[in-house]
Amino acid sequence: MNQPLSHHLLTMAYQNAWANHRLAKAWTQLDDSDLSAPRVSFFPSLRLTLNHILTCDWFYVDALERELRGDEPHPDCYVFFNAAEPFTDPLPLREEQARVDRRLIAYCEQLRDADLGRLVTIAREIPQHDSRLRMLSHLFEHQIHHRGQVHAMLSDTAVKPPQLDEFFCVGEARLRAGDFAELGWTEELIWGR
Repeated sequence: MNQPLSHHLLTMAYQNAWANHRLAKAWTQLDDSDLSAPRVSFFPSLRLTLNHILTCDWFYVDALERELRGDEPHPDCYVFFNAAEPFTDPLPLREEQARVDRRLIAYCEQLRDADLGRLVTIAREIPQHDSRLRMLSHLFEHQIHHRGQVHAMLSDTAVKPPQLDEFFCVGEARLRAGDFAELGWTEELIWGR
């Protein structure tokens, strides 16, 4: 079955939210000392890395939504990117990550291939302009990169890192059924008929 590129981006948004959900079920088992303990990674703790994923998601999803509405960047949207640790409590952090994941899914639901070249302005000190396609490709890669770091850091705790790869293939639906039920998703919702 041939699907448009825009549908692939939507499935990537779902896979992103699903991976964040699985990972959060692991890291929320940790106490504050485990979350804030120094670890070897780009950001030196689980909590700092999780907050970085969130603030970057806020930053890029805000830019995508702004472009969709036809709004210009506002001066304070850059603050998302500079907020090092907006959450120290794990439950609000998990809830906000799930919220921005749903925003990204909603954004991707409205995409059509003909509009993937539209330019999005990224509110940096010198504004950057990239197509929707490039912006989303960058965002998904950023999330995968830093989730991998969280996954590796979990290996140094008492909590086993969850399986994040291979589970989106057709023959593995049973392996994700529980997570999909928790998220209120169906295979048809993501893949269509």
